[in-house]
Amino acid sequence: MANALVVRRGTNLARRLRTQRAAEYVRMSRELQRYSIENQRAAIAAYAATNGLAIVRTYEDQGRSGLRIKGRPGLIELIEDVQSGQADFDQILVYDVSRWGRFQDTDESAYYEFLCKMNGVRVVYCAEIFKNDGSFLSGMAKYMKRGMAAEWSRELGVKVHAGHCRIAGLGYRVGGPIGYGLRRMMVDENEHPKVKLDKGQYKALQSDRVRLQHGTSEEAAVIRCVFDQFVNARKSYSEIRRALNDANIANHNGRPWTDGMIPTILSNENYIGKTVYNRTSRRLGERLVKNPGHAWVHGAAAIEPIVDPEIFARAQKLLAERRVEIPEDEMLMRLRVVLRRRGKLNSNIINTTLGLNHVSSYVKHFGSLRRAYSLIGYTSPRDCNWLDTWDHWANEQTRHANELAEVLRTDLGLESELAQDNIALDVGGTRLVSFLIARQLTTRGPHHAPQWKAYRRQISSGLLAVMRLDATNRTIEDYVLLPSKLRAGRYVWLSTGSLARHHGVLCPEVSDLIRAIKARLAASNHAAPTTSVQSNKQAKRGCPKARSGRGRR
Repeated sequence: MANALVVRRGTNLARRLRTQRAAEYVRMSRELQRYSIENQRAAIAAYAATNGLAIVRTYEDQGRSGLRIKGRPGLIELIEDVQSGQADFDQILVYDVSRWGRFQDTDESAYYEFLCKMNGVRVVYCAEIFKNDGSFLSGMAKYMKRGMAAEWSRELGVKVHAGHCRIAGLGYRVGGPIGYGLRRMMVDENEHPKVKLDKGQYKALQSDRVRLQHGTSEEAAVIRCVFDQFVNARKSYSEIRRALNDANIANHNGRPWTDGMIPTILSNENYIGKTVYNRTSRRLGERLVKNPGHAWVHGAAAIEPIVDPEIFARAQKLLAERRVEIPEDEMLMRLRVVLRRRGKLNSNIINTTLGLNHVSSYVKHFGSLRRAYSLIGYTSPRDCNWLDTWDHWANEQTRHANELAEVLRTDLGLESELAQDNIALDVGGTRLVSFLIARQLTTRGPHHAPQWKAYRRQISSGLLAVMRLDATNRTIEDYVLLPSKLRAGRYVWLSTGSLARHHGVLCPEVSDLIRAIKARLAASNHAAPTTSVQSNKQAKRGCPKARSGRGRR
């Protein structure tokens, strides 16, 4: 029995076998070719073969910065597996210290390594000259390597930023995304055009540069329209956005416009043939910060202006007046002066009167526009009690959606999920039903039929379950189920006589509403409602009509 296998007492065979298993972590940002994923794997495989290790798992981060752990799913998964005890390996093989991370705080890099060590998993740097064995020399070398990796990123960031500022000062485009009505043209070192760059495309050669070009003539007309509506007609951001969306004019991403896009267009100097760089900056993965005006880099973009420089200057003056910071007492005093002159106040008067802050500024400083009115002794004729109940009715919409989801799961076996601020249900990625609140409007007399108004938001598909409130707008009076083919619009207007026109179903109780929804699903073979048909609306006066039908869907 000399060749018999002898197992000593206290020997754990599973543990012995596990010590031969290792995981590899590889990461590549946009740096050097020697740091490619394939080269790292080859070096790690050679180390594993030399030391008798079997690589059983790979954690990978491609195109990820090593400045922080956020945005690195591979490293996050690795740490989670180690901490949860699910790791079936005892070693983590990494090419070098910089691949583990270029954390600007070296203690952060050490912290993630310590988490692995505390759970019985050792981190090994295969290409480093030191052995990560916990000795004094190993610790000193590792600390210096971490500091060098962090400093390399910092120095590179400074050099790249200086180079971008120099290129932007020459009138070239620096960065990827551009504004509405502009295109990017890649040119060689002799200014010869090469190819237009689409969204997501970048130049390949360092000697190439990017110039801006005009888009279509329709886009240029839209830009001029925006400036005209803002400068001459004194329209607000919301009014301009609404006009563009109603005219089926899509933004540069093919989606509907938002209020925040309007001031972006109005302040874009590309439309007068100039470039501006370094308005904002994000250094080494930190938060985005706004830079002061003296740090901006201006350059001539070598393109013909789309907007007249005089109109652009007037737009900048109006924008600056909206952003001016004045004391709250001064804000209220100016509001009193306008009230004496006009005799009333509302959002449109405040936004279009020179010298007054925007409505959003009053809301920011005083909590609400109604609060600012009360401080100057003005009572708005508008019924503002409805604003106080928004949170309550939002919770009611969510409660109804959850109740319907439970019924659909129990009775029909449909798995639905909340969507659209928890007021709608989706089944398989398709909108099933949305819950809306319709408040009852004040009628002119007892002989007038009651009317309800519901804000539809941007919902354009699925059934609409409208909860109609009573005359006090405090409780739910009944429910109305409307089909998905209802004409698109920002508001839904309902009355007793309009139900037949809208092909709506009146439901006195919520149980009747749920039965009606289930009947619609049964009639459509348990399929979710289809997307509503967009009506062909004509472009509003003052804005050009879009060439394509892209817009609000």
